[in-house]
Amino acid sequence: MFLYCVTTLAYTGCTDRNSPSAGTSPADTRRNPAYLYDIEAMPEITISLTEADWNTYLKNYDRNKHNDLYVPAAWTFRKGEEVWKRDSVGLRPRGNSSRRRPEGTEGQMHQKSNADWHHAHFGIHFTEYATGERFFGSDRLVLKWFHGDPAYCREIFCYDLFRRFKVWTAPRASYCRLYIHIAGDEKPAYMGVYAMIEGVRKGWIDDRMKDGHLPDNTGNLWKAAYNMNGPADLSDFQSTGTSKMGISDDRHDYSYSLKTNKQAGLPAAKEELYDFMEKMRPLPSGSQQLQQYIEQHTDVDVFLRYLAVNTAVGMWDDYWVNANNYYFYFDSSHRFYFIPYDYDNTLGTSKHIHGMQNSGTQDPLNWGSREGDRLLVRKVLSIKAFEDRYKQYLKTIVTSAELMEPEAAIQRIRHFQQMAEKYVANDTGEDMTIADLPRQDEGDTDYRLLTGDSNGVDGSNFFRTKAASVKW
Repeated sequence: MFLYCVTTLAYTGCTDRNSPSAGTSPADTRRNPAYLYDIEAMPEITISLTEADWNTYLKNYDRNKHNDLYVPAAWTFRKGEEVWKRDSVGLRPRGNSSRRRPEGTEGQMHQKSNADWHHAHFGIHFTEYATGERFFGSDRLVLKWFHGDPAYCREIFCYDLFRRFKVWTAPRASYCRLYIHIAGDEKPAYMGVYAMIEGVRKGWIDDRMKDGHLPDNTGNLWKAAYNMNGPADLSDFQSTGTSKMGISDDRHDYSYSLKTNKQAGLPAAKEELYDFMEKMRPLPSGSQQLQQYIEQHTDVDVFLRYLAVNTAVGMWDDYWVNANNYYFYFDSSHRFYFIPYDYDNTLGTSKHIHGMQNSGTQDPLNWGSREGDRLLVRKVLSIKAFEDRYKQYLKTIVTSAELMEPEAAIQRIRHFQQMAEKYVANDTGEDMTIADLPRQDEGDTDYRLLTGDSNGVDGSNFFRTKAASVKW
């Protein structure tokens, strides 16, 4: 059941959403994702569970840390004087290499008086149970701690930049303060400042259709990831066929995992993905035939805008470099849309992988491979008009104060940090200061975000260095 609660200085009330007063908020925000993902707000989220359900969560984690099993929880969202509640949502672990146990050590159940809390990522599914209903248009969202990011800003900055540059496929993201309340505890545990990121599922599709970007909501949504099944390079179907496509679960992991139409639509979805790439493959690079195919079968502009932002923020754990971390959607007419995802390895992290040496100074025209194994990038950028548009987009990003001109970007980072700084002390005892430092677990060059020059060496400023790398 969906509950609407509003609190003002004069009145406190709580009503079911179907009652006459349920839509009497100053603006009817119940279906508006912009209210939920408000980048200028710092709302409070409280996740409440019974002790038995929380212990089930911990046991599931101990059996398989990469499990996707939900446990029931209650959800409270407080923004200003308004409080919105849901009495039954699904809660599960999230994350890949950064996935963690949020309390104690293996085998240990909840400790009422002296719980040992840890930062961890969580997934929320609003429609997991029969009474579930979307929350401000979202059926899912992800709550992420700022893993390895002492600047408390990287993922928020990147998703905001995508939206500023009209990459409408990018998820929405904003800040929040997270509490976990286990029934019987004296008070909730304060987990600190988290990123709240829109889940890419049916809610994402319906929101983009409502905004006129998608013609329908019946198509095939895929998640792509480099995993035990291999890279998600969209290039190797000649050798693998459709064997890397499937529906991932606790027992099976696929590079391309179907997220919609899973009951009966998998065979047709596999054929659609296979045909899209394999019909593109033989078309001569740079040819008019290829350009026509790409324009007819993809939203090429959103893909070029994605590439430009992706390179600007220095994302190497992406499709172009690492064949990882993205979604894509085919509408009912088989048109392809690229969806960026997971932007914590950005703004100055580097890794010597697939030719990546330095994310600040790497040639933007050769961010990753343009030969062979990144077929979509290779084919798209072989068209001179598309490459020229990508170059212009990148130039616009690093020179516009509304986007990522260095001094403006620095001021935006300062603003985000000022929003977060008084809330970072938390009950985990972890990540309790904000600092102008590189990510803690990645990086061969120690970039800064607020200080430094454009030389691309230790102590340099990432934004100034990136702007200097765009030489046209």
